[in-house]
Amino acid sequence: MMTRKRIGTGNVRWVAAAACLAGAGTALGAEPVSAEMFAINNVWMMVATFLVFAMHLGFATVESGLTRAKNTVNILFKNTMIVAIGLLTYALLGFNLMYPGDSWLIPGFLGFSGFGIGLPEGVDATMAGAGAAAFSYADGGYTYWTDFLFQGMFAATAATIVSGAVAERVKLGAFLLFSVVYVMFVYPFVGSWVWGGGWLNTMGFHDFAGSTLVHSVGGWAALAGILVLGPRTGKYVGTSIRPIMGHNMPLLTIGVFLLWLGWFGFNGGSVLSADAVAVSYVLTTTSLAAAAGIVGAMAVSWRIQKHPDLSMVLNGCLAGLVGITAGADVVSIRAAVIIGLVCGAVAVLSVITFDRLHLDDPVGATTVHLVCGVLGTLFVGVFSPAHSIFVQALGVLAYGAVCLPCALVIFVVLKKTIGIRVSAEEELKGLDIGEHGMEAYAGFQVFTNV
Repeated sequence: MMTRKRIGTGNVRWVAAAACLAGAGTALGAEPVSAEMFAINNVWMMVATFLVFAMHLGFATVESGLTRAKNTVNILFKNTMIVAIGLLTYALLGFNLMYPGDSWLIPGFLGFSGFGIGLPEGVDATMAGAGAAAFSYADGGYTYWTDFLFQGMFAATAATIVSGAVAERVKLGAFLLFSVVYVMFVYPFVGSWVWGGGWLNTMGFHDFAGSTLVHSVGGWAALAGILVLGPRTGKYVGTSIRPIMGHNMPLLTIGVFLLWLGWFGFNGGSVLSADAVAVSYVLTTTSLAAAAGIVGAMAVSWRIQKHPDLSMVLNGCLAGLVGITAGADVVSIRAAVIIGLVCGAVAVLSVITFDRLHLDDPVGATTVHLVCGVLGTLFVGVFSPAHSIFVQALGVLAYGAVCLPCALVIFVVLKKTIGIRVSAEEELKGLDIGEHGMEAYAGFQVFTNV
């Protein structure tokens, strides 16, 4: 069984890159698929796109639930804008920066095949003429437009990860500007190293659906934001840690289940075809890792905190999902369970450690997306004989070496120019009133000193 990433030559013709799925199967060759399979592939890819789109609602509700009521409108506004920023910047240049084809400026490292999206010169870029070039794209596996929209949803996810980590104290304008720059340039640039056929792809680095390429890219940026912004007022007093509780556990729970549902599209769609065996296998490893993440987080949190913590267990679910994303297609069923258990357990320890280091992350984004993204990427080298742990580790280090400094530079420049943190008074009253002049729960909100 084979999966494909767009890594070939030209602006619309891409060569299949095979990644062997664990277990037996028949190879998907380079020959174009039948018209029937072409249609089925596109339907499944569009369904997967819809599921990934729904994940943005999941992120919005998770972040809202884990933060205070007085900042809910601000959280929802940011998550709405992120989808628009991700799609528009990806259409402007991100897609062609991430998938440069044969237009490499620095071979294997940096490429760009032009501004905007569209079919080749001379082919009508509307629905009327798109069919003429359909079977020239991805060996007829799916259309150019299907590919763009699916990948564009991934691009928006990277900025969403940052939103939760900097919640309750970041200026709206500064965050939106950061998102534009980071998603437009950094995310697609480093993504080209693997999915665009760059130097890490050549070395055999494997990241099936983005534990590193999406989640840790967002996680490194989240860490940078935390470092530059500092903690929320009242979170740390001297050496003590003052808990700031989220206001809505039902919203958090709904969000996590929406994200789990969306992951069926995130990972299942990354097969890049409707191949029944490949998709069903990936969805199985994905779900088992999520379930194991819940169990791992419950066991560790109950042991350490002396009670079962719902927020820890739900983050354990997300930790398992992020952890399996790199190797969902190449690890065994048993390995998927182990990956989920370890990531869920580590998530609890990581949240506690970040807090003790006075790194204030209201939603645990750095834990779930950065720490577990790194773990999941390394686990590919541990559990898949076809992949090297050393190459996986090199990829992790390379992404950290570029993404963290880039994010730090962007945040520092914004801090020195327009400022990135709201005033103490605005933080106390809440960003809903300070930034938006409205309340999520009008008539019910109570202001406190935290």
